[in-house]
Amino acid sequence: MMDNNKVDQLKGKLVVSCQALPHEPLHSSYIMGRMAFAAKEGGALGIRANTKEDIKEIQSQVDLPIIGIVKRDYEDSKIYITPSMREIEELMEVKPEIIALDATNAVRPGGLTLDEFFHQIKEKYPDQLLMADCSTVEEALHADELGFDFIGTTLVGYTEQSKNDKIEANDFEIIREIVAKVKHRVIAEGNINTPEKAKRVIELGAFSVVVGSIITRPQLITKAFAEALE
Repeated sequence: MMDNNKVDQLKGKLVVSCQALPHEPLHSSYIMGRMAFAAKEGGALGIRANTKEDIKEIQSQVDLPIIGIVKRDYEDSKIYITPSMREIEELMEVKPEIIALDATNAVRPGGLTLDEFFHQIKEKYPDQLLMADCSTVEEALHADELGFDFIGTTLVGYTEQSKNDKIEANDFEIIREIVAKVKHRVIAEGNINTPEKAKRVIELGAFSVVVGSIITRPQLITKAFAEALE
């Protein structure tokens, strides 16, 4: 397994998710590159990014490990985070240190199960580090068994099977349970929107923490302030 120092430097540190989808105001590879540069200046030691174009631009701006994804909708699947080999191939053109993909129990495009998809990737790219974006403890345990290098809590609260769950509920109970039960490193992600929460998940045993919207989506940050005044 590829295990370079670049990825090891994420231990106990912050990864900033720099993403803007086509309908968002900051959608632009150039802007995401600057966003990553700003994140690095603030002390981030890793970046999570969407699309090979954004990743290529970010790589030209910062020398930090990248968790790469491609978000794409398919008519025959609910999955949109790196759903198929097409997205894996695109990411391999820019070779992010880690590739993240939806590891929920939903069926992938073309009717593939997670197990089939995971084995397809590993067969072609045995050394590529993979992160499982999960929404439940069960999915995390399954991804761990399969052999994902990193187990992420990215999708907690975002799927039908987890819609009533909140990642920070009861002092991050779901993260504590996953950390206690899996063999691989856990990356805490999803709704971690204060420095205190980020610090807490590391104290609870997460390997690293990903923070996104509260740093990189000004429209959402603004909304929180505006709504507080209404």
